[in-house]
Amino acid sequence: MTRTAARELAVRLAYELGYTNESASALLARALDREEYDTLGQEDTLYQSYPEGQAASYLRTVVEGVGAHGAELDGYIEKYAIGWQFARLPRVATAIMRVAMYEMLYMPEIPNRTAINEAVNIAKRYEDEKVVGFINGILGSFLRGELPEEEQS
Repeated sequence: MTRTAARELAVRLAYELGYTNESASALLARALDREEYDTLGQEDTLYQSYPEGQAASYLRTVVEGVGAHGAELDGYIEKYAIGWQFARLPRVATAIMRVAMYEMLYMPEIPNRTAINEAVNIAKRYEDEKVVGFINGILGSFLRGELPEEEQS
């Protein structure tokens, strides 16, 4: 599984975290159950390659991190979504931004611009053009407003 596919899967699981009382660890255990995963692979191409090695490690880190830092990440989204109520934001867009913000804050090995570009590319598959632009704007503002200039690349 590629990093891009693992990132998209992380977004889907971050989205699901918003609808379940499960912990991130429990959600990951259920979502990565090999039998369940293989069944999903028959319906969705994203699930055709099981995450192993670095992809699995990345996936676990991001989903558990988004679960642990959800309130913090949502606070940043609220801060930069000027004129928008958090509850009215599309949930897929929120999940995409949570994953990208988590990467920018807690995964220094991932360049910040890569996190934003990947988030925008994922958004293009799930949201309309206006929401994609909104996500790009929020993430760019977050980058400039929260991270030191030397970390903005």
